[in-house]
Amino acid sequence: MPDSELSPSDRSRRSFLRGAGLLGVGLAGAGGATGALQAVTQGPAAATPPPAGGGQFLWSAGDHHTHTKYSAGSDAPYRVDQHVTAAARYGLGWLVVTDHGGALHQKFGLHQSLADVKLSRAQNPDMLVFQGMEWNVPAGEHCTMFVAPGSNEATVLTEFEALFDSAINGTRPSSPANEAKAVEAVRWLGAQVRAGRVDMGLTVLNHPSRAGAYAPSELRAMRDADPSVAIGMEGAPGHQAAGLPTSVGGAGGGRGGYGGGPGADSFAGYPAESYSTFGGFDWLTAKVGGVWDSMLAEGLPYWVTATSDSHRVFGDTWEYGGAPTAEGVYPDPVFTRTPIAGRGDYWPGQYSRTHLGLRDFSYLSVMKALRAGRIWVDHGQLIDSLDVSVGGSRRHPRGTLGEVVTASRGDSVEVSVRIGLPTRPNHNGDTPRPRRVDLIAGPVTGAVADRNTLTAPQTRVVKSFEVSQRTGTVELTYRFRKVDEPFYLRLRGTDGRFSATGSIEPRLDPAGAVDPWTDLWFYSNPVFVAVEGRKPFNNQHWNATRG
Repeated sequence: MPDSELSPSDRSRRSFLRGAGLLGVGLAGAGGATGALQAVTQGPAAATPPPAGGGQFLWSAGDHHTHTKYSAGSDAPYRVDQHVTAAARYGLGWLVVTDHGGALHQKFGLHQSLADVKLSRAQNPDMLVFQGMEWNVPAGEHCTMFVAPGSNEATVLTEFEALFDSAINGTRPSSPANEAKAVEAVRWLGAQVRAGRVDMGLTVLNHPSRAGAYAPSELRAMRDADPSVAIGMEGAPGHQAAGLPTSVGGAGGGRGGYGGGPGADSFAGYPAESYSTFGGFDWLTAKVGGVWDSMLAEGLPYWVTATSDSHRVFGDTWEYGGAPTAEGVYPDPVFTRTPIAGRGDYWPGQYSRTHLGLRDFSYLSVMKALRAGRIWVDHGQLIDSLDVSVGGSRRHPRGTLGEVVTASRGDSVEVSVRIGLPTRPNHNGDTPRPRRVDLIAGPVTGAVADRNTLTAPQTRVVKSFEVSQRTGTVELTYRFRKVDEPFYLRLRGTDGRFSATGSIEPRLDPAGAVDPWTDLWFYSNPVFVAVEGRKPFNNQHWNATRG
């Protein structure tokens, strides 16, 4: 429909979607199909989703980890609407406000924040704004927790915080009892969904290896407690500007805020390198054949995301408006004319993006896409789009990210990848491009006997594609021939400027000397391949991800 035939409100909406990159790029489907996006309607998610691997998706980027003036402690000066405005400016379609929990936040800040979130929803109908919190996890560190908007939104968030936030109930130290409390929290949230109090609730562990607070057994226990709730972890933490040197006004620390080393509550089995990032990604994710792969090798869904964790933005000029009130809330920030040195964050969407394959543009669709693993992430707008299609013989439908496809024994399984190269400069003024794409794969070997398993020894890079193309769409194909056992695959790509010495692996980020715009990566979530006649996947876990 031409713009001239639209109402003023619909013209405004179309203009917003064009600016956010949601119009003009088409819909990416599992089979590589594309088509013009004719309309996006906000409302309930589709009651009957298309078959797995056969549908078309609207890919929308977002951020599930941001902070405002309502965060406990001197955490962030910003108003909710400042983050919402920034998210729209940098091309995001959805955003979660996740202020730190605590007694004052639970009593006052959460409710005041939700009032601002509701106002932002009304004023920005083309931005999906969720109210969540950064849960202080018993025996752990931090975790995004949020629920679908609804009449019980505030009640469930408030009750969860009172019952399970370690800053309120003193359950921070590592102990079996406190670990059990974290598992209880996941189950409680799932029970609220099943009782109909909220339509959905999700948790995603933030900066998971920064302090070594989660043993692999804890990751597994929280996931197993309710896989419809505990869906994964930040594969790439926020605070990506924290490694910029002080000479340019940076914080001069570790990229992602990492580099502190182990503490009293850290898991002793983690090596020293796990407390640093690699190409901006958490060690649990970046290490091929490491902890994330060890969980995927069990054949269970567990996804990664990338966020801003935006507290105080590098080069920004907004300062705290004064001391906090007795309710723990800061006044509105004030504008200064001079960039404030020592800040280590970016605005939502400015650097880190989590891309979701949506059934429609709605709150439930965002949450269902996260739960289903239809996710790829990137830094610095390294690529514009990623379409992954996997399948064997014509007897079985093809699938895409977060799905299980089936192959007959002896089949060749084809992986088809289409990558849209950047068509415009990124938010640093550069036009990046991927120079190498790695296909990573490993067998699905089933549940581990040792719940603290750290490795998947058979997972490896099976193919590296060198990319010389500078514009348009890169098309890559690989075939796994005569498959006999179940396996999974995932992708990563890089601009190729930095890697470990003598290796294609990402380098350990040096503290205080990292320009994140010069070391860009993207990662996809996995596709699993089941083989007829072989041990099936755990249907209880996979059924929980459907959406």
